[in-house]
Amino acid sequence: MDNGMGRWKQHALLLGGIGVSHFGNWIYLIALNILVLDMTNSAAAVAGLYIIGPIARLFTNLWAGSVIDRMNKRHLMILADVIRGALIFLIPLMSSIWAIYVIMFVANLASAFFGPSSTFYITKLVAPDERKRFNSLMSMLTSGSFLLGPAIAGVLIITIGTAWCVVINAVSFFICAFLISMLPNVVDENLAKREPVRLRVILEDWKLVQQFMLDSRYFIRIYLLYQSAIMIFFALDSQEVTYIKQYLHLDDQLYGLIVSLAGVGALLGAAASAIVANRFSLQAYLAVGMLFSTLGYAMFYLSSQFWTATFSFVFLGFVMSFSNTGYSTFYQNNVPTSIMGRFGSTEGMFQSVVQIIATSTLGLMAEWFDLQLVCMIFALMAVLISIGLFVNVYQKSKQSYYAESQM
Repeated sequence: MDNGMGRWKQHALLLGGIGVSHFGNWIYLIALNILVLDMTNSAAAVAGLYIIGPIARLFTNLWAGSVIDRMNKRHLMILADVIRGALIFLIPLMSSIWAIYVIMFVANLASAFFGPSSTFYITKLVAPDERKRFNSLMSMLTSGSFLLGPAIAGVLIITIGTAWCVVINAVSFFICAFLISMLPNVVDENLAKREPVRLRVILEDWKLVQQFMLDSRYFIRIYLLYQSAIMIFFALDSQEVTYIKQYLHLDDQLYGLIVSLAGVGALLGAAASAIVANRFSLQAYLAVGMLFSTLGYAMFYLSSQFWTATFSFVFLGFVMSFSNTGYSTFYQNNVPTSIMGRFGSTEGMFQSVVQIIATSTLGLMAEWFDLQLVCMIFALMAVLISIGLFVNVYQKSKQSYYAESQM
């Protein structure tokens, strides 16, 4: 009993730390957009904020994994949070948009270290038979931040101003760092074999990741199918506002209502996935959740009025919580912790490249052809990919990949 209580206290600290950071990020995102728009009166300057992240990840992911796998992950998470908090604290003091871009670039470099480190730490801290529920709770916190963050940001911007909202985000990183500092170190087999990260080491690490991919072809197949669908989702998301306002002819208030209700769906889905974690298999979370998610996108881009679009988004938010939980658990169970940082960095680089290509392709096609037709083609591609994922996940000979019992 005491061990169980101790474990869940640790889980609560980790969830609380990352949850506070997510919540602060949403307040900061809204505030920073307004801050930059007020400074420049330029939509292109605001769009630049969204380009910095992928560029920083592409620059960092070539070598970040080699560093991550050779450092204490808890210390790295704390350091990344402290750096991000300190940098973002400086943004309201800046009078140049280029200074803000530089700060954002460096902050995104730090984020590239936090993500794979936190995945490793969660995998080590949370027992295999508890991961699905933990990931559901993490998804619930993310959904709650998505739902409440922008609303609270709006109130705070009116009452205390955009600059203080940015400061609140900086403080949230410091809180996250403090909570993580209260957690224990986890067993890390790589720390005993530290060596300086040189070009030779990085090349050897790439070969190691390549060998893992060759030896784990079933995992890579599931990974590619899942990520291909997710990248199509990202591309479709880029046309969401255009579709709602220009095709459905809805105003800003109704658009905001649809997004908020989608957040409610995501929050309910995450809560439901946590409650029924022991009743449904990991395969169901991953395969059925993704199949329903792609159907949700297809229904949305088939919509011709407010109510069908809203129902599609609420449904999508609900079922996607299951697929996200399923994938996170599958990933944690099947990627060796000894190379998790290196594989995570490689994964991030792949995602950034594919996301840029898919989003650009859909955007260009939407300019040349009918928007709804193009979005439906992409959504149906995602449906076909999810059917392939479903078939592969339920192969009887691959059941061992979805075992959730403590080893």
